[in-house]
Amino acid sequence: MHQQAPKLCLACNKPLLGRTDKKFCNDYCRNAFNNQRKPANNSYIRSINNQLLKNRRILESLLPATEEMSKASKDKLTQLGFVFKYSTHSYVNKKGNVYFFCYDYGYLPLDNDVYLIVKRRETN
Repeated sequence: MHQQAPKLCLACNKPLLGRTDKKFCNDYCRNAFNNQRKPANNSYIRSINNQLLKNRRILESLLPATEEMSKASKDKLTQLGFVFKYSTHSYVNKKGNVYFFCYDYGYLPLDNDVYLIVKRRETN
């Protein structure tokens, strides 16, 4: 009877024990392998996505759950780490006001460096 050679970890080439469909010996090897496969430009995309998520968290923190909208100054937003050049999309209302969104939270520039913060309503 022919004995099959043990499967090896795709990251470190150590023999794998356990399940027959196992590809990595641990989470560290799995993460290392997948990070090496990603092209370098993904770090740029990842950094933008991280900033978009941070922007969203900041807007969320400034809008109480019980309120539909609130206001914050540009200084307050920037102190918290908000970066205005990143948004996921914009929305123009019937009055022509342009709202900028970071996923489901958005802001409308008002006068005197004040911003109206809103949350997008759920639609089915």
